[in-house]
Amino acid sequence: MRWLILYARSRQVPTSVAAVTLVALVLWALNLGRPGPVDLGLVVVVLTANVAAASVGLGGRDPALERTAAIRWVPRRAAHVLLIGAFASAALLAVRAAGVELAPTEVVVRDGAGLVGLAALGAALCGAQFAWTLPTGWLAFTLLVPTPRGTVGEVLHWMSFPPGTAASAATAWALLATGTVAYALAGPRR
Repeated sequence: MRWLILYARSRQVPTSVAAVTLVALVLWALNLGRPGPVDLGLVVVVLTANVAAASVGLGGRDPALERTAAIRWVPRRAAHVLLIGAFASAALLAVRAAGVELAPTEVVVRDGAGLVGLAALGAALCGAQFAWTLPTGWLAFTLLVPTPRGTVGEVLHWMSFPPGTAASAATAWALLATGTVAYALAGPRR
């Protein structure tokens, strides 16, 4: 059990948990008692902030140590990515359970999965310190570029579509799978 505590501390998990919790509390406090649902764009921004805050832990302080340690990193890295996605989404679902009308559960889970896949891919391609760039960049693209019609729009703007959109869901789950596999096998770039 000691290795888990050391791993969590080396990956800045307590700081990430505090940041995600704080963002969720602010969202709850600002929207408590407000009539109607929260704008989907705000939900996606908050979810991206949660993933970005948690993605700083996708690399340790010494990348060389991770490459030479005599433990199996692949399952640990994959579990870390999946736990980031679960925690980032669970924070928003807790706000929803506390009475704030957010996006449907399917949208929160889908977007959390896609965003954490992008963060893992960002860590594998750019390093853990820049893992936040891919989810943040895709969010900016989604919010600033007009949505094309048809399946292309559903794929490129997968974060902003309602539940039940097959192309958006497939894109998010493909991003999760690709990012998790790339990060689990390669680890963070130096």
